[in-house]
Order: sequence, then C-alpha cells, then structure tokens
Amino acid sequence: MTTGGSVLIAPPEERASFVPLLRLLLLLAIAAAGLFALWAAGFLDLILSSDHTRISLVIFAILIGTTLHCLYQTTIVSRELIATRRVRQLLDADGGRGLTVAPNGVATANGTPLPAGILTDHIAALIRKSERQGGGRLDQTLLLRLLADRLRGRERLGLFVSEALLRLALLGTAIGFILMLIPISALTSFEAETLRGALGGMTSGMAIALNVTVTGIASALLLKLEYFLLDTAIVELFNTIVETTEIGVVPALERDADARS
Repeated sequence: MTTGGSVLIAPPEERASFVPLLRLLLLLAIAAAGLFALWAAGFLDLILSSDHTRISLVIFAILIGTTLHCLYQTTIVSRELIATRRVRQLLDADGGRGLTVAPNGVATANGTPLPAGILTDHIAALIRKSERQGGGRLDQTLLLRLLADRLRGRERLGLFVSEALLRLALLGTAIGFILMLIPISALTSFEAETLRGALGGMTSGMAIALNVTVTGIASALLLKLEYFLLDTAIVELFNTIVETTEIGVVPALERDADARS
C-alpha cells in the first residue's frame, strides 16, 4: 500500500512482519470502541461513581499502563522479525560461509554486515562457540534455551498483571461484601427508616462488589488476549531464528571449523 509514491506501512517483502502489530492495534481499536459505547451509555460513569473504594480506577490505570507495555514489546518483536528475515536473505545469498564477528556485529564472507538484532547476536554467540570448541558438531541447544528465556521475558509482565487483576477483582468483591454486611450488623431496631438505611448500605456494598469484579475480570481477559498475540509473534520469531540457524548457520560453521582443523 502506497500513498503518493511512499510506503504507508512497509515494503511488500517486510509487510508481513507487521502483522502481529496490526492484530494488536485491531484488538485495541475494538476495545476502545467498546469502552466508548459503555461511556456513551453511562455504564462507565456508573461503575466509577458507585465504587467508593476506587479499586476499579486502579484496575483501569494498570490496564492502560500494561497495554502500552504490550504495544511497545509487540513493536520491538515486529522489528526483530524484519531484521531476522533480512539476515536470512543475506545468508541464503552468501551460503552462510565465512561468517566472522566484527567490531560492529557479524559480517559475511564478502564483508556485508548482518542487520543488528537478536538473530545476529545469536549468530555471534554461535561463531564464538564454534571457534572455542575447535571443530566437531555444534550444539546450540543451550543457546536456544537462553534465547527463549530472553524472548519470554517480554511477556512475563503481562502474565503477572493479568493474574494480579483477578486478585484485585476478588479483593474488591470481598470488600464489597464486607461493606454490605456492616449495615446489618449495626441494626438496633427493625423500624422502617432503619431498615431502609440498612438496605441502602447493602445495595452500595453489593454494587461495589459486582462492579469491581466485572472490571477486574474484563481487564484481565483483555490483557490475556493482548499478550496472547504477543506470544504468537514471539513464537514466530523464535521459530524463524531456529530455522535460519539450523539450516543456514550451524552447518556452515561446522564445515569452516572442520576445514580449519
């Protein structure tokens, strides 16, 4: 897609790398439309005004902050996908032979530097390991586990926060029930006015319990969906790195090591 001769999103060969980001933006657009509909119908104001504990407001603030974190991490993963595919193209064109660690990264046999990124860093670690072991089979299992842990670290915050929001929802439910039972325990008579005041307090406590519960569960569900999309992008990036190194890097490094020995 172009506008006035300029690329709107990315070149055609790189546009697929932005699919995870576009999916997340689509989800956020749907969520924003839903929030706007709730606000227009007055439900959002009702939830915030009836929650005297302000737990719902805290949940909304945490949701916004964590969503921005997910958006940032998804953008980084999309850029890494672009860099990974560029590295794979260079390796396919050069055959992966003669890779060396240069001061500014990794270079191919003809001196072409590989684009900076996670895959290039992983290739640099493979080159150093191949040089130090001096030939033989190059096993990258441990390095791949380390890489997987680094990539999974990008989504751990979201998984923790989504569970924390459920705990906040339970906390709000418990507080609401406590506030609902306080007027009953304070009853000293069963006159109409006294019962009317107690029922009003019970209604307020029940509203707090239900509103916080709904807010917490809905926010946790939205975060789960956001980080599921991020996890899908991370799996795609990891699989591309494994495929590229197993086919285009490890065999070439083993041949170079055997030739040197």
